[in-house]
Amino acid sequence: MSNEPIELQAALATFTDLWSPRIVTRVNDYDVRIAKVEGEHVWHAHDDTDEFFLVLDGELDISLREGDGASAAERTVTLPRGAVFVVPRGVEHRPSSSGGASILMFEPTGTLSVGDRHETVPSHVDVTTGHALAGRHGTAR
Repeated sequence: MSNEPIELQAALATFTDLWSPRIVTRVNDYDVRIAKVEGEHVWHAHDDTDEFFLVLDGELDISLREGDGASAAERTVTLPRGAVFVVPRGVEHRPSSSGGASILMFEPTGTLSVGDRHETVPSHVDVTTGHALAGRHGTAR
């Protein structure tokens, strides 16, 4: 990881893959990841960790299933640019963006982008734990 400032817009300009996070830096045992998203991701949950979202550009919807089984209630939160939201551990959720968005996520290193519980993973979803950010992305001058 770099010990120089990282300009997020420059880092986002280095890739076009959707739902394929890039690791910008690490803080203790946590990854700071950025991603470009459009359309729907998969329903998933993280059993052992919360998931932090910050919308850098665009708008992100996060559908949530709260409760168990047949009594689970669904709701959707909409995050405009600059908004943050934390999905609590164990809550099933599905991020989506009809117009596209750029997001920053903060989660433990090794956390799968499709969570711990999911049925099938569409072929367009990159199931890695994030890719290293390529190149140098210092502060814009």
